[in-house]
Amino acid sequence: MQMTMRLGWLAIAGAMTLSACGFHLRGSDGSTTLPFRSVFLALPDNSQLGTEMRRYIRASGETTIVADAASAEAIIEPLAETREKVIRSRNAQGLIREYTLLYRFKFRVKDSKNAELVPPTEIELKRDISYNESQAIAKEKEEEMLYRDMQSDLVQQILRRLASLKPSAA
Repeated sequence: MQMTMRLGWLAIAGAMTLSACGFHLRGSDGSTTLPFRSVFLALPDNSQLGTEMRRYIRASGETTIVADAASAEAIIEPLAETREKVIRSRNAQGLIREYTLLYRFKFRVKDSKNAELVPPTEIELKRDISYNESQAIAKEKEEEMLYRDMQSDLVQQILRRLASLKPSAA
């Protein structure tokens, strides 16, 4: 008991020391500054991915989303988006016990002069999920939640890649 209390206090003291010195993980504040003043997203307005991407870009700072590709400094074009469920394991009776959920997104980024800023790039995200037929509805909801989580992760990865680009000389 005494040892666990000491370890707990030591962990708290370590966390306080790190927070007091100003340490934080890069990107942990959720903001990413993009090197463009305007961006055009070639994603449908009603897509979940497009909605989330727009929300993150608006929150990122001074970048505006324009409705016309000709007036944008950067054009984000989706090339492919796939969701897949792969069987990972079965039990002795042949029933599925685990899946791997795959979410692949391929995109490229061009500037207003049609020069590629980011060549066609594919991001693949994976999540493992166990399955139990007696909890089919709960597992379906868990699968939806994991896909939403992968989508948020995807948007953040894309924005980090865009933030790392050097702004073009105007």
